[in-house]
Amino acid sequence: MKTIAKQSNRRAAFTIVELLTVMSIIVILIGLLVPALNKVRIYAKTVRQNAQFHSMSAAVELFNNEFEGYPESSALDMTGAGYCGAMKLGEAMMGQDLLGFHSNSVLRADGLDAGGGVDLYPPITPATVDLSARKGPFLPSESADAVEIQEIWPGAVGSFLPTSRVLCDVYTRTLASGKKVGMPVLYFRANTRGRFHDPSMIGGGPGSPTENIYDYWDNRLLIRLGKPGVAPPADIHKFEDEYPDRFYKNTENPEITAATGIGRPFRADSYILMSAGYDGDYGTADDIYNFEWKYRQ
Repeated sequence: MKTIAKQSNRRAAFTIVELLTVMSIIVILIGLLVPALNKVRIYAKTVRQNAQFHSMSAAVELFNNEFEGYPESSALDMTGAGYCGAMKLGEAMMGQDLLGFHSNSVLRADGLDAGGGVDLYPPITPATVDLSARKGPFLPSESADAVEIQEIWPGAVGSFLPTSRVLCDVYTRTLASGKKVGMPVLYFRANTRGRFHDPSMIGGGPGSPTENIYDYWDNRLLIRLGKPGVAPPADIHKFEDEYPDRFYKNTENPEITAATGIGRPFRADSYILMSAGYDGDYGTADDIYNFEWKYRQ
């Protein structure tokens, strides 16, 4: 008798329960993995930001050696026009046209000399180029994201010239203008004749006298432009929301203050560089400085 093997037309397959179980496991793994990847991404950006600050610090020291002093950081230029610390740092490192800092510059927003009669940064063509009076650029181009502020805040630059440039941090984001840039690196030069680090002694406006070592007004007009692309009131930075206390708390050196009883800042004899960090908000816990610090409410 011939045996005939019966072949089934049914194919082996996962059951609904098995599929749901596998999908649940995948969802759980993704939920665990995404926060970890985000932390790695933030850490990598922090490393890049610290590297950028290292390059900037080397460039500022080159400027200091060349001109026997750090660039000033006051909120206004000598004519009273808005030209804050971040903008003065940009010119000192790169020049207003990115071809180097002019030796006769007095850090005027309009790029003129002290007397106002000579344009130190005129349009240059291959036929007329003369960079003999230029120094630098002190900062390598790959370490400087020099951007006109009108690209960060289109049509809303306050009292500043739209073409004034700032150096931006590494935390880039795509703005409404289509430009992918970070937030400006804030720059504060220490007033070595100052004696205090006290928010109650902040002046009444740009250029007002203060005995503090660092003056929050140096960059306040820039901070008041808000977070680009964010509608009020959410565009207000923490520094502006708690002006000026948070700046002085976050830049205070607790060890010296505790030992002496007198408020003292970090880097009391030189300058402070500051990035708004991953969230783009000045005054929060992820801010990056050119010194080690701990966030304090």
